[in-house]
Amino acid sequence: MRPKTLAKRAAKLALEKKAEDIVIADLRKLTTITDFFVICSAESSVQLKAIVDHIVEELEKKGIKAWHIEGYTNLTWVLIDYVDVVVHIFLKPAREFYGLERFWGDAKFEYITEDSISKKSKLKREVDRENVSISEGVSKKKA
Repeated sequence: MRPKTLAKRAAKLALEKKAEDIVIADLRKLTTITDFFVICSAESSVQLKAIVDHIVEELEKKGIKAWHIEGYTNLTWVLIDYVDVVVHIFLKPAREFYGLERFWGDAKFEYITEDSISKKSKLKREVDRENVSISEGVSKKKA
């Protein structure tokens, strides 16, 4: 899976567990340590753990294993390192304190919401339908 696709997949998985303020930071022009950060917030340590577990488990089902997970015992800020993509899940006060978005302020940010995911899914379905209707009238010739 390409890094940008992985970042979007991780963001969508976080959204499925009701993570808040989800942002993907494109760091490719700023550093060589990673390509993307996915940053999100949780209301409680229980929710934070659920978000982390969901991301890790669902990506493992796709054969994508985290290289390193840090902060899981404290559940204030958990970092899931997929090398080209690093996912940061914060409790809200920790996110404000560490201010990754301020620190990486020159990055290009993409904000992920239910609406942004819904619009992209709707657009994809419309494109898929157009492709089906175009190919319906095409006959296949035998060689």
